[in-house]
Amino acid sequence: MGIIQVNNIKLFAYHGCLDEEAKIGSEYRVDVEVKADLKKSSKTDQLSDTVDYVNLNHIVKEEMSIRSKLLEEVTKRILDRILNEILMVKKATVSVAKINPPIGGNVAEVVIILTKKRKKQKRLA
Repeated sequence: MGIIQVNNIKLFAYHGCLDEEAKIGSEYRVDVEVKADLKKSSKTDQLSDTVDYVNLNHIVKEEMSIRSKLLEEVTKRILDRILNEILMVKKATVSVAKINPPIGGNVAEVVIILTKKRKKQKRLA
């Protein structure tokens, strides 16, 4: 098993419960970590034998562009899409950070981190 990380994806989006967040938006940082079998790709040197991190970045950008009230919801959508669309991924962790959140204090960021494992397939007898 190996790990692929795509870190510090910087985006501007409109998530949040406040009406003003929907209008003015905020800066976000997303980190993605996936676990997959990388033995074959480490030998073949072929993109088709690994998890394409361009695809991971694309999923993050698309899901972050869909407004959510809660970061938990957008984080779960990213996680679900990764596991649904990239069959090589056995486990994924997604971290979504809202930079300088409007919560009435000097807070650098709030972060939601979710992890999900692929369910094992039942074998047919």
